[in-house]
Amino acid sequence: MLTQLRQDHANMARLLHVLQLKHKTLADGERPDFNLVREVVDYILEYMEGYTQPLERLCSEKLLASLPQAERLTRRLADDYRQLRERLMRLSQDIDMILMDAVVPMDRFADDLKAYLEAHRAYLRDEREELFPLIAEHLSDTELAQLDELLPEGAAARLEQLHEAYPELYAEFRGAPEPVV
Repeated sequence: MLTQLRQDHANMARLLHVLQLKHKTLADGERPDFNLVREVVDYILEYMEGYTQPLERLCSEKLLASLPQAERLTRRLADDYRQLRERLMRLSQDIDMILMDAVVPMDRFADDLKAYLEAHRAYLRDEREELFPLIAEHLSDTELAQLDELLPEGAAARLEQLHEAYPELYAEFRGAPEPVV
């Protein structure tokens, strides 16, 4: 399961890279493909709600049962996660407005997108550097396998959905560099 978590992080980093490229387009004064940005944001929101959040909740609960002193870390990560989701929801609303040709200041949108990207990358780093080592040390393979069985469909199925539902995004995702994790 830790291998899957690491792969999920790599996949998320690739999606964030796609958004980073769109941010660069904005920073260069050009208009990115906002339909593609919409697809990335929708996919990340769906993935976070349908897979990442349940996985992290289950892992945190199991970890706290064997390591109560991890509560501060799990609470901080849960708070960071909520803030990430709020940032992403604001971006989603702004994208809706942009796609309806409403006036949205592009410099503010670009700043919000940059802040979201930085926050999400920091969150992934904190999980990788702080949470994953605790999980590896304190949860057995059997416990991790049991948690995996409690989850909704896995990341592989989510990637297949990405391919089917968002073909243009999937093509950019596949072209994004494989991150070092």
